[in-house]
Amino acid sequence: MFGLGFGVGSPRVMAFLGNVPWLCSLALLVFGAFGCNHDTPTDEVKRIEAARQAERIARGDELYGRMCKVCHGANGEGYKADQAPALVHPDFLASVEDDSLYGSIADGRPGTTMSAWSAARGGPLSQGDIEALIAHLRSWQKGPRATLDERRQTGDIGRGLVIYDRECVRCHGAKGVGGPNIHIGDSAWLSRTSNGFLRYAIEKGRAPTSMPGFAATLGPAGIEDVLAALRSFPQPIAAANARPARAFPPPLPLGPVPLHPKGPEPEGFVIHPGTTHAELVHAQLERGARLAILDARAPTDYTNEHIAGAVSVPFYDPTPYFDKLPRDAWLVCYCACPHAESGELAGKLVAAGFKKVTVLDEGLGFWKTKGFKTSTGDKP
Repeated sequence: MFGLGFGVGSPRVMAFLGNVPWLCSLALLVFGAFGCNHDTPTDEVKRIEAARQAERIARGDELYGRMCKVCHGANGEGYKADQAPALVHPDFLASVEDDSLYGSIADGRPGTTMSAWSAARGGPLSQGDIEALIAHLRSWQKGPRATLDERRQTGDIGRGLVIYDRECVRCHGAKGVGGPNIHIGDSAWLSRTSNGFLRYAIEKGRAPTSMPGFAATLGPAGIEDVLAALRSFPQPIAAANARPARAFPPPLPLGPVPLHPKGPEPEGFVIHPGTTHAELVHAQLERGARLAILDARAPTDYTNEHIAGAVSVPFYDPTPYFDKLPRDAWLVCYCACPHAESGELAGKLVAAGFKKVTVLDEGLGFWKTKGFKTSTGDKP
């Protein structure tokens, strides 16, 4: 072999190599590579990474089913809760960056029902959990990445504002917030959203949603003007919508339940799956009725603002609280969706044997518009 006149494993070769330890190791490695059909180091790295990615996707699927599908739908189809967009949309997945997905999951969307889920914000998800969720979302992507135009915007803000008021304000609201559809004007979202993503969305739209494509009606110049208008929108986040200055690690302490432990039985409450009007719940609170108010949202939302007297019982993991909740008092669940997360929590309570469970109709948003009392921080 190799013109040496004797086999690799012969006593003469092994005796020689045994006197040169490093050469022995090198020779065995080289000869082994020729003698066996092993994967190359590159193939092995690829195999290990593929296995790790499969684990991330599986973990992300579990987290999505527990925390996200209630609003975005089991398959990412969206709109199970107000303003919860379709995540499976091919144009969205083709154009959105992982950094943008990470920021939206970790920090939420202030002023909307999208919670801040990261542990750094007081939520339940680690960095690895968020990366697993992104891997799960990417597993839905069937086509290639879109080719995005990432040039600096060159449009005219004045012309863009005229177009925005004509075409966009009725869906997205003044300066991109407050409308019935996706908020596109908050500073955090715009800071992590590229010009290419925005151009692509304006040009193509999001069929079959109410977002049309504007390539034909506005042309490249009009799209540039709208982009300039969008870039002029970011404003400091209002204090009422700001995330808490410090994170409160979940789960939060339950706090005292029920309210008014010696009070009368509430009147007029409707057992789940029915809902009870917010004004009726408020009237019973004012009456001093015996009840508990459960905030079904993520702890980050609870600490940001909650109904005064409410306690945090997140919809995705209420089991630790079951032994501490009263079974002989009414439990009023609420969220901001206005019924998605609260309905999920109410269903789990009923399945666990609680009989007096109802959902606050209209949710936190309506409660606030009526001027009913709210609180902040980790205390009821």
